[in-house]
Amino acid sequence: MPNRQASVSWHGDPDDGGGRTSLDSSGAATFEVSLPARLAEEAKNQTDPEELIGAALATCFTMNLSLVLDKADYRPESLETKAVVTLGKNDAGLAITEIALSVVGRVHDVDQDTFAALAAEAEQTCPVSKALAGTSITLDAQLDS
Repeated sequence: MPNRQASVSWHGDPDDGGGRTSLDSSGAATFEVSLPARLAEEAKNQTDPEELIGAALATCFTMNLSLVLDKADYRPESLETKAVVTLGKNDAGLAITEIALSVVGRVHDVDQDTFAALAAEAEQTCPVSKALAGTSITLDAQLDS
């Protein structure tokens, strides 16, 4: 199975420093990062670990849902997924306190209950969801009418 690599180059202290996160395996992008931007309400054209985790989870879950639907003989026309990752604090400091995952699907010949059950299966078997097992992940799965 493949390995994927990302890296960070950081310079300076937490308040004034910053760095660049690179998607090394694909070469698809390099992103500016800083602690002040991570803690701000607005990202200010910088990414952070929580946004990257959200992107990873949404992508993995959606791919997995497509597979789960296919195995159950349903063909999705479209799946639109959003992951909202909340950064908070606990006794140990900063923590990801929850992730809200939502998906809206346009899938032929499937009812809402079946879609929700298959989406729950996809979330539970998604490799990124498994890697985040210590984090509360909620799921809202709706069909697009």
